[in-house]
Amino acid sequence: MKVLMFGWEFPPHIAGGLGTACYGLTQGLAKNQVDVTFVMPKASGEEDQRKIKIVNASDVEWNTYYAQQVQESKELSFIEVNSQLIPYVGLDDYFNVINQIESGLFEKQIPGEKRKYLFSGTYGQNLMEEVAHYAIVAAQIATNEQFDLIHAHDWLTFRAGIAAKKISGKPLVIHVHATEYDRSGERNRNEMVYQMEKEGMEAADAICAVSDLTRNIIIEKYGISPEKVFTLHNAVQQNKKEIVREKNLKGKIVTFLGRVTFQKGPEYFVETAKKVMEYDPDVRFVLAGDGDMMTRIILRVAELGIADRFHFTGFLSGADIDTLFGMSDVYVMPSISEPFGISPLEAMRAHVPVVISKQSGVSEILKYAIKVDFWDIDATADAIYGILHYPALAKIFAEKGKEEVNNLKWEYVAKKLKQIYEKVLANQQFPKS
Repeated sequence: MKVLMFGWEFPPHIAGGLGTACYGLTQGLAKNQVDVTFVMPKASGEEDQRKIKIVNASDVEWNTYYAQQVQESKELSFIEVNSQLIPYVGLDDYFNVINQIESGLFEKQIPGEKRKYLFSGTYGQNLMEEVAHYAIVAAQIATNEQFDLIHAHDWLTFRAGIAAKKISGKPLVIHVHATEYDRSGERNRNEMVYQMEKEGMEAADAICAVSDLTRNIIIEKYGISPEKVFTLHNAVQQNKKEIVREKNLKGKIVTFLGRVTFQKGPEYFVETAKKVMEYDPDVRFVLAGDGDMMTRIILRVAELGIADRFHFTGFLSGADIDTLFGMSDVYVMPSISEPFGISPLEAMRAHVPVVISKQSGVSEILKYAIKVDFWDIDATADAIYGILHYPALAKIFAEKGKEEVNNLKWEYVAKKLKQIYEKVLANQQFPKS
């Protein structure tokens, strides 16, 4: 079985869990005898291609005929965004929609003319322009590659998947790692992103959701038939060697790792830190990550008078994350809306007890994690204090948690995904899940 897969990022250069999930899933598919050609806007050349093939969309020479084909299939517009944008964060309230003809992208194009588009592969001001170009390049790639099925990850690639389906006639599976309701909430939903998500869901032959939480949103908020929506929980990449546990700071360390955005609940982490320090002033809190709320969080830490025991690391990746977990006594994920959440699995893999919000998809599969409502600062503080001051409790969650995540392997997730592929290819009636 050969799959043409569209993503936006892939290790080693990633911005969040999306790239991590794409890597784990492709590695798992390889172990299940599925050949994957993974397309991304801009490859660095450092990607691991031992088990999959990477296609750099920036290197693809495309025929302007396909621009016309994509344009005819769906009227595309570009958005100029005056702030940084990543796939889990909603657009700014202020955005400027520009018609594609006015933008000049398709002006004076001669049918049959060959062009290339240099993607940045980031989430900056030209994101929507890149999403539109990605769909055009996808149509060209669909004529160049041999494959049985198309798989597209998150809204950034849905139009690419649709374009490839239109050109090839092959079935489309989309993977929903987050929805606009997770990024922006009910009240601040961005209609254009929502419509792009809905468009992809309606065009798909099957939809993979990273949790039951996300599956229910797809069905209830987007009006999609339950028969074609499948829950496919994420897993965690197993360490080749044990993470060394050693500290460079005195005292207990409580860690937050993730984007510093509304969705991740960093403000609740800060308020919880204040409460814990009232009972144990020797505890240190570390916030690892970056995002649009960083300035607000720094100011709040200063206002609460805890800056001497609160540390900001900025964005971390790779070995730096392992080092941080090796120093941590507790990991906290207070997300307001988390479709899944891989970071708690990474912490548990390093023998770190975790406290996670009940409003997360990962809470559906974990037994050895303390689960609290994201807004319940008192309960979160009690959980942290209990782990820090009752060694037997910490030991149970550390040891049992490690055993639990050792059984959450990407090859098992990929085996289930392959079964979904087979049903799609066989055009069977989907059983209700």
